[in-house]
Amino acid sequence: MSASSSVPKTQSETETSSNTRLGVCLMLLGMMMFALNDTLGKWMLATYSVGQVMLIRSLAALLVLMPFLMQSGAKTLVQVEKPRLQVLRVLFSTLEVFLFYIAVSYLPLADVMTYWLAAPIYVAAISPFLLGETVGWRRWTAIFIGFVGVIIALEPSSASFSIPALISIIGSMAFGFMMLLGRMLRGTPDKTLVFWQIMGAGVVSLVLSPMDWKPVSLENLLLLGLLGVVSMSAHMLINRALKLADASAVAPLQYTLLFWAVVFGWIAFGDVPRASMLIGAVFIVASGLFIFFREQQLKRQGKL
Repeated sequence: MSASSSVPKTQSETETSSNTRLGVCLMLLGMMMFALNDTLGKWMLATYSVGQVMLIRSLAALLVLMPFLMQSGAKTLVQVEKPRLQVLRVLFSTLEVFLFYIAVSYLPLADVMTYWLAAPIYVAAISPFLLGETVGWRRWTAIFIGFVGVIIALEPSSASFSIPALISIIGSMAFGFMMLLGRMLRGTPDKTLVFWQIMGAGVVSLVLSPMDWKPVSLENLLLLGLLGVVSMSAHMLINRALKLADASAVAPLQYTLLFWAVVFGWIAFGDVPRASMLIGAVFIVASGLFIFFREQQLKRQGKL
């Protein structure tokens, strides 16, 4: 054993290590809860329309968020940076969540999740043109590999290349644009961004839900409300994880979402993952991880 390895850790190092472990646990729990939320949403969509599910989900999420908003005050909601970009982000977030629930009504949960996990690849591809960021040949190679993964998962020559699959691709691109706009609105508090996301989805669902409204039993009302509670709890867990630990330690754990999607999809719906989906997912996850760690490296070097 070297002399350096026997030096006891300082209190600061011990706290950092403890915070990192807690951050990792919270991130893993948050990802599992997101997958659980999506599974429950898919289950409810067998009975109710997307608009009705989204309306009750939005109301429940708003109730959970309200105490936190009351602490920060109303000014943080209306006095925001770059209002036009805020509106654009709400439009993309609303489109993304509606397309996700439409897609998941027809496709296995793991398939839809695979397409959504490609969103960081779209962000990396678009950022040079909208944010002026420089993307080197390594990341462009990773972006290309990620797109290959999407094509493999789509199986364009088979029956699985369908309208719901195209809806998934459009939805994941909308999610990518939402992420990109989030990077352009770094000065906006997370609570404010989440509030307007909920409001955007709520307003659209308020318009759409009366077109196909079905009576809701108390049991199903509680389950629909649970959608909003679980979703908001997952958001809070992930935000807390990112504050406790370095992004390089917890952000890659977002890909555990695919594992839970496979598990919950099999348990709840008997979905068996397609071989092409799994192969495509490997390409997409590998590409996304490389892009993330490369960006972290460039940030440390002051080049990004």
